[in-house]
Amino acid sequence: MRHAIELTKDNDRLTLSVAFDYGGRDELVEAVKHIVADGIPSEDIDESLVSGYLYTAGLPDPDLIIRTAGEMRLSNFLLWQAAYSEYYATPTYWPDFGPKDIEKALVAYSERERRFGRLDTQRE
Repeated sequence: MRHAIELTKDNDRLTLSVAFDYGGRDELVEAVKHIVADGIPSEDIDESLVSGYLYTAGLPDPDLIIRTAGEMRLSNFLLWQAAYSEYYATPTYWPDFGPKDIEKALVAYSERERRFGRLDTQRE
């Protein structure tokens, strides 16, 4: 991880988040506890406020989530932030996931039409 951080420290076009010992449900519970502890009235709670209390506050929501090892489930990962993320599943295991696999995932992502919850009839 130290090598990856040093290698990418000057990058400014992509945010890569890697989560260790993370759980989306726990993150949401902790956010609610902090909102309550801060005495925020329920009528002031909205999506923006909740987002600000998450572990990822200040980071953009992911555009693409890559799921390795052939798994086809969220597995308690970024439950709030992944609402409009695109998913890419691959049978390749994480340690073997390399540059060619990333390229395949990005090509697949580039071919998708992002609607962010809108129906085809609601396009801008």
